[in-house]
Parts: sequence; C-alpha cells; structure tokens
Amino acid sequence: MHRRFRSLQFRLALRLALLFVAATAITVGVLAYRAYETAGSLHDRELSLRAEDLAGSVRLDDAGNPRVELPPSLVRDYSAGAGTDVYAIRAADGHVIAASPQSFADRIKGWPAPGDDPSYFRLAGHDGSSESYYGLSIALDSPAGPLWVSVAHAGEANTLVQSLLWEFGTDLTWIIPLFTLVTLAIGILAIRGGLKPVRAVSRMAAEIGPHTTSVRLPEKHLPSEIAPLVHAINHALDRLEQGFAVQRQFTANAAHELRTPLAIITGALDSMAETSELASLKHDIARMNRLVEQLLRVARLDAISLDVSDPVDLEAVAGEVVAMMAPWAVAQDRAVALAGSGGPVWVKGNTHAIQDAIRNIVENAVLYSPRGDEIEVRIGPAGTVSVADHGPGIPAVDRERVFGRFWRGKGAGIEGAGLGLSITRDIMTRHGGSAGIKDNPDGGTILVLSFPSYRPGVETRAKASSTLRLDTC
Repeated sequence: MHRRFRSLQFRLALRLALLFVAATAITVGVLAYRAYETAGSLHDRELSLRAEDLAGSVRLDDAGNPRVELPPSLVRDYSAGAGTDVYAIRAADGHVIAASPQSFADRIKGWPAPGDDPSYFRLAGHDGSSESYYGLSIALDSPAGPLWVSVAHAGEANTLVQSLLWEFGTDLTWIIPLFTLVTLAIGILAIRGGLKPVRAVSRMAAEIGPHTTSVRLPEKHLPSEIAPLVHAINHALDRLEQGFAVQRQFTANAAHELRTPLAIITGALDSMAETSELASLKHDIARMNRLVEQLLRVARLDAISLDVSDPVDLEAVAGEVVAMMAPWAVAQDRAVALAGSGGPVWVKGNTHAIQDAIRNIVENAVLYSPRGDEIEVRIGPAGTVSVADHGPGIPAVDRERVFGRFWRGKGAGIEGAGLGLSITRDIMTRHGGSAGIKDNPDGGTILVLSFPSYRPGVETRAKASSTLRLDTC
C-alpha cells in the first residue's frame, strides 16, 4: 500500500480526483443558487405581468367611473373559491376600485402609494389563513388613468416550482457522482496512457545488468519531464560500458602477455632433472597456466557476441570432453565415466561454449574428488548434464557464491582461482539455461547444467539472444 502511495500515477489520479470533486461541488452550488434565484425571478415576473393585466382590464363606464372587466383567465384565478391569488386596484386618490377578496382591500387601505418600480411585501396569516402571501405593489397607467395595483400569491402557489427544484436537486445527487466517477475513470485511463512510455522505459531499465550494459533506453516519445532523466541514465551507461571495456581489455592483454613467459618457464622446467622442489615448482606453474587460460576464456566471453542458434548434440559434445579429459584425470589418480541417454540429446547453442562449460565442471569435480575416485558424467534426455563427485560437498549457503568470480571455498587441497564455475554460469545464461548444485546421495556434490528443451526444426519459446554481450568483470 505504501508503494502505491508513492506511485506517480496514483498521485496524479488523486490530485485529479480532488480537483474534480472540488470543481463539481462548486459547480453544483452555483447551479443550485442560480436555480433558486431564477425561480424567484420568474415568480416576480409573473406577479408583474399579472399586475399589468389587471391594470389593462380597468375601463371607464358611460358616467366616467372606472370599472374592472376581468378576462376569463383572471376571473378563474381570482374567484372566491381559488384562495391562492389576491389583488386590489386603487385609484390615484387611494380609494379601492376593485379587490378580491374584500379583506385584502381592507388590509391595504392605509398603505403608501407605490412607485413605478415594484415594492414587495409579505402577508402572514391573511384572512385567517395559515398561509403566507407574497406579492408586490406598483403604479401603472391604464385606460382609466394612473392606478395602484397590488397582487399576491399564496405560498402554495410556488409548490410546482419548488417541486421542480427539488426534483432537480434529487437528480443531481446521483447524476453528479456517476458523472464524477466516469470522468475520473477516463482521466485515470488518460494518465495511464500518458505514462505508458515511462513504464516501457522502466521495464527496459530493469532488464539492464552486468551482461547487458550495451542496451540504451529510448529517448523518443517521452514526456519532457522524464526525457532529461533517461538521457542522463544513458550517459551513465556509456561511461559504465567504457569502464567494462577497459577492464576486459586489460584482463585479455595481461593474460595474453603471461602465456609466453609461462610457456618458456614450463619448457625450461621440463628439461631439468626431477627433484622434489622441481615437482612443486611444476605444480605451481601448472596452476598459473590454468589461471591464465581461464582469464583468457573470461576475456573472450566478455568481448565477443556468442552465436547460440546452432543445434548441438549434448551427448556427443560431452563424450568429446570426457575423452579429452580422461588422460588428465588419470594423471590426477582419478577416473571419468560417461553415462549416456542412449541417443542424441539435442539442444540449441554453441558447441565450443558448451564444451567449455562441461570441461569446467568436470575439471572442478576432479580437483575436489579424493584420489582413486570416479567422476560420473550423466546426460539426461531432457537436455541436462550432471557431474557427480564424492568430494567434501558444498554447504547450502555457499551454493550461489561458488558461481561468483574469484570466490573459493574453504578447505584443504582446493586449487584454482575461482573462475571455472563463474564461466560455466555465464555460458549457461547465454544459452537461456541454468547451472545448479545438489547433494550426491552417495556423498559429495552433483553439479547440473540444464538447457532449454529443443528439437531440430522446432522453434521453442526459450531462446537466448545471439547478440547479447556479457560485460561482467
């Protein structure tokens, strides 16, 4: 949950939600205010029009006295049974010309003369009613001369308008949340779409490791706020790759320069008479030769692109390695045996690299096994190579460390520089496979190389890139 709060997408969506909710609340408030204000204006306009209609219905009779001739619509509204509308028409001298009901005329007799602009009033409990009347008084011209007209509606007369406003408010209570959710969903989708290039770059960055420092992050189609960061990361990767290249070149040059003097020393020692000191010296020179050879293998793996697309018969390659190393193992007072699967075991890879990987684990098993022991190389039909020895074994806590470069376990008689298993792990990674260690039931260790399944002519999902660079140090 804490990680989600730190998400840029979550923060943008949260800010958008808060902004939209605030804007929606303000909009709803303004709409409600304007709706009620408009309803009041309509009510006032209706009263003004009613007053004008009443003034227009006043005529002078033959004797010159004003009289009221209401049209049928007004007669219906101001009938005695209606009870919701009242009016009174007064002459300029203040006497009442007509009124409905008469009690309203009695109520307004003492009121001052209105002006040309409406003056509003409220009557509470008029004529014994519990209703309040809202109205206006205004001075108007008429065929009978200037008149003072007062009109009013009972509170119930606005029931329809209030009902409409209430229904409008009720609709807003479910329309606005729904509209808000839909808009937020669209906003979140828009944010996700906008951050899609950032997520793609993040996935690429997560895949960059010591083996893939040649990969660069794309700088196109990125938000302007992210582009400088990606540009800086690419420059850092340039410097990192350059440092790896310098280190690889140094390792290769140093190992290459050491081969010639070691070969000269080895030849000189072979021509000398055997002594105990000479045997120890030859042993040390052999270890140095092995170290130099492994350094060259590391430099070669780091510097070249390995083609791992060829079909390889794992059983045939393992047989060649066993045949090649058997004399050396016998010289070490050990034996190497091959247990095949009874037929070709095809994998996809590089023959020479697979030979190096198998040779490294066989050599490692020979060095760790007691004298007189037999190392068994077994080929599995599922594309595995297992090498079993009866040495001291490898503790569980060290089974990942042994694949690190220059890591050597504790124990007497252990030789080497700690590069063989590291080279093997690199080769297996290049092939999309794995190298693992498990206990030998008879004592010792079994080191297993597992390749992705493959049959010639059938493409598999497990593929290793043929242009991947290994830039480990």
